Amino acid sequence: MRRDFLQVDAGTDARSLRGTAPGVETSGRCWEVGMEHRIDRRSRCIVVPILLALATPVLAANLPQDGDTVKGGERPGCDRIDAKACVQLAIDAMGGQQRLAGIHAESYDAIGHTALSEQSYRQQPFITSYERDKVTVDFDKQRLIRAAHLTWPESDPHSAESDVTLIVTPRNGVYHTKQGDSPCGLSDLDDTSDTLALGPERLLLNAAAASDLHYAPSQWLRATPHSVVEFTWQGVPVKVLLNAHNHLPDALERTRTFSDFWFAWGDVQQRIYFDNWHDVQGVVFPTNRIDQRNGMWYASTQLLDPVFNGAIDEKAFAMDAATAAKSTQSKGWNRDFSDKKRVELASGVELYQGAWNTTLIKQDDGIVVLEAPISAHYVRGILAKVRSEYPGVPIKGVLSTSDSWPHMAGVRQAVAEGVPVYVLDLNRPLLDKLVSAPHRLQPDDLQSQPKTPHWIAVGDHLELGQGANRVVLYALRGASTERQYMVYFPQHKLLYASDTLALNGDHTLYDPDLMYEVMQAVAREHLQVDTVYAMHEGPTPWVDVQRQVDQAVSPTGGSKTAG
Repeated sequence: MRRDFLQVDAGTDARSLRGTAPGVETSGRCWEVGMEHRIDRRSRCIVVPILLALATPVLAANLPQDGDTVKGGERPGCDRIDAKACVQLAIDAMGGQQRLAGIHAESYDAIGHTALSEQSYRQQPFITSYERDKVTVDFDKQRLIRAAHLTWPESDPHSAESDVTLIVTPRNGVYHTKQGDSPCGLSDLDDTSDTLALGPERLLLNAAAASDLHYAPSQWLRATPHSVVEFTWQGVPVKVLLNAHNHLPDALERTRTFSDFWFAWGDVQQRIYFDNWHDVQGVVFPTNRIDQRNGMWYASTQLLDPVFNGAIDEKAFAMDAATAAKSTQSKGWNRDFSDKKRVELASGVELYQGAWNTTLIKQDDGIVVLEAPISAHYVRGILAKVRSEYPGVPIKGVLSTSDSWPHMAGVRQAVAEGVPVYVLDLNRPLLDKLVSAPHRLQPDDLQSQPKTPHWIAVGDHLELGQGANRVVLYALRGASTERQYMVYFPQHKLLYASDTLALNGDHTLYDPDLMYEVMQAVAREHLQVDTVYAMHEGPTPWVDVQRQVDQAVSPTGGSKTAG
């Protein structure tokens, strides 16, 4: 569930317009331009806004874009030297081999934000989460500790802030809280490995030591030519973009799979920009890192007050070994479907509960599968369950009710098996991208045997089937539920509310505004509901939910319930 950048084209300032724009002398001095003027903070020149606005887009349109190939096969800044010598220039630019190799430990504060692209609200621009960390990295012993203060925007009132400490190596790790240790995730292990090996402290040293280091085609980055060197790290080719003028490593590129929510997208093109360079104890060091994935500005982290080779507190790295060992035992998103938690909601309507719920609906002419979450592997298990439970009965379709990535990640398997998929009209473009996303690094069935998806679009409403288990699909269209549709069983007065209903540990509603929007839709469509359930919640009496929404959204006692 939900708990579960504007890119600016390279522009110019007054200095780059010398000799071209009225009001700017070729010497760089500025002269009076009358009442329509402003001060350019970088050049300290007075410029004409209208003329500058007209000139800048024309110039920007002619500038090369990030990733464009530098024509002519040149090695900008590294002419007539091999790739290792080019990397050595970069090492020297950062302070030299001895200084980089002499970084044994590092500590810093960090502040950052992450675009919540995987959540089921709306598409770009995304809402963001925020984080303030205290980090210690021990390069010698290959471990790190991150004390994180998190701000989560999709939280209940007065609960947006939380604290957790990650203690981790590339092999295992734990989350440490007041309640004790719990296993960290596979994505934490991946991130730790990257920090220790591919961060700017070790990136060039590992590149120089790689036996397969070679040149790749040179690229433009921020309208500046870069030589590109490439080497293999843990089976994945890694490119480093070296600035032609100052030789500093401005970015890292690779195509890889992820263990976080980006798992759904298979082979993800990642570029990490290094910026905001400072001299730190003799090392020219980038304190800002921006993570771009598949062209999307995903996350930005700014390091504050980095210090090399400070004292290490051994006690801070203590963690429960047995708990840490469990972090590597998880199958992640490739978990198996389980039918152990089966609940019969009505005759022929079977709910299989898990971290993400799935329902099988038996209709007169076949089976409908409600939700295809988590992964292709998981949904392969769901469809196999249908065929074993109902041999010879056709699968009529899969209902995918939201655009949250873990909710729709298994749709690829439904397409691979030729099953029609019912999708909200607004979600069709995103699902088109999902099924066409390459999965060459870890091939799934759709990658191995491509098929054209059979989409059935859900607009305001759509009826499916006949008889006792007929269902009607209704778009929610709320501010927070715009990309979701609900599924109503008229005969049973049963409602599936997509990704809107979840109960906290104290049985209060998580984010009651979501269910308020469901209630508005129920009133709009004149539905009679006795029981409601959702992706992350089992069957719940409708009157209980109504009462909780009233209590949550109307603290003064005035009811907002929509009928």
